[in-house]
Amino acid sequence: MSKSHKKQPALTRNTRKYLETFNCILAEMICDMTYARLTKSISHNFIVQMIPHHKAAIQMSENILKFTSNPDIEQIACNIISEQTKGIEKMERILCCCSRQCNSTEDLCAYQEHMEKHMQKMFDCMRTVEVVNPNDCNFLREMIPHHEGAVALSEIALQYCICEELKPILQSIIASQKQEICQMQELMECLCC
Repeated sequence: MSKSHKKQPALTRNTRKYLETFNCILAEMICDMTYARLTKSISHNFIVQMIPHHKAAIQMSENILKFTSNPDIEQIACNIISEQTKGIEKMERILCCCSRQCNSTEDLCAYQEHMEKHMQKMFDCMRTVEVVNPNDCNFLREMIPHHEGAVALSEIALQYCICEELKPILQSIIASQKQEICQMQELMECLCC
């Protein structure tokens, strides 16, 4: 039998349970980001699409904590839960104020086109992750494109006229998630993912 036709090992019960929850989280995130109620404000639009993105990261982290005994994975998951909970609270606090800052139709169209392109790339990467039995590897493979998506979406928003209160939140997302991506990539190598 050729290498490309080798049978993959059967997924364990734990892996199947983990993936079932992950797929529900991913489907909900895609729906909530895709069908968020958009307005004439880029600041508002970013927030209402990023909050479900952050919520998914929290749920994904809570999911892996049920299945892992790896202290490095536990630490990453707990950090994500803590940081993204704070991020949601900050975005919810400024949403009303930021929603008042409107943008031109031209900027709105350009912004949304870029956002949709990067969102779709993230969704596709997360949907097509190679699944293996160690859930730790599945979590890292899913969370890296999720974080890369947040970085890309934040960098896009910073190119436009957005409310001042939102800018430090975007800069924090970019810095913290780039750092976590590096951590997760290093851990993937250690775990031979």
